Amino acid sequence: MREVTVDTETTGLDPNDGHRVIEIGCVEMVNRMKTGQVFQAYINPERDVPEESFRIHGISAEHLKDKPVFASIAKAFLEFIGDSQMVMHNAGFDLKFLNHELNRQQMKSIPVSQTVDTLYMARKKFPGAPASLDALCRKFNVDLSGREKHGALLDAHLLADVYLELTGGRQAKMTLDAAVTIVDGTAEKIALAHREFPPTAEELAAHAEFLKKIKNPLWETAES
Repeated sequence: MREVTVDTETTGLDPNDGHRVIEIGCVEMVNRMKTGQVFQAYINPERDVPEESFRIHGISAEHLKDKPVFASIAKAFLEFIGDSQMVMHNAGFDLKFLNHELNRQQMKSIPVSQTVDTLYMARKKFPGAPASLDALCRKFNVDLSGREKHGALLDAHLLADVYLELTGGRQAKMTLDAAVTIVDGTAEKIALAHREFPPTAEELAAHAEFLKKIKNPLWETAES
């Protein structure tokens, strides 16, 4: 099962007011474990970044002026997402901005049915409790030490950890076709091929000698 946590940073609160996406961050999970595969892009919004937004994410217009426009990264973003379930915190906000950008390029909108909203999940699971990403990280002891400001890729990583806790804890699901190894908090999938190792002549001889030592073996009783 492949899922992708997605976060965006923007120039403001509403695309209908002319605000644009300036960063996208995505983190891949397979069987509820991070794989180490990510997508991240800074985007030139072709407009200014208001001071109130800069104070939140620290991304300036100067930093973005030589970055690609959304049209240049749209295909790569959609290919990374594919048809996987997209996990977002306050999905309505991120999806509204992403679809606004896609529609500007005459590209198909991402359907709401492809998303999961961890804000809704948290409010349902912990009614009345703070449900911001920061609050959930503190609740689940997810390390926030590297988060001085918001950042799409960093927040997508934090969201993956929070989502795993909301859905039952950070543990690997059992599968019959793959092993999952945890390396620095991420998961490496190792395919398990079916292999046969026939016994050697020495092993067969040792086995025969061992059988001679068993008194009244059940298989001889059954044969008689």
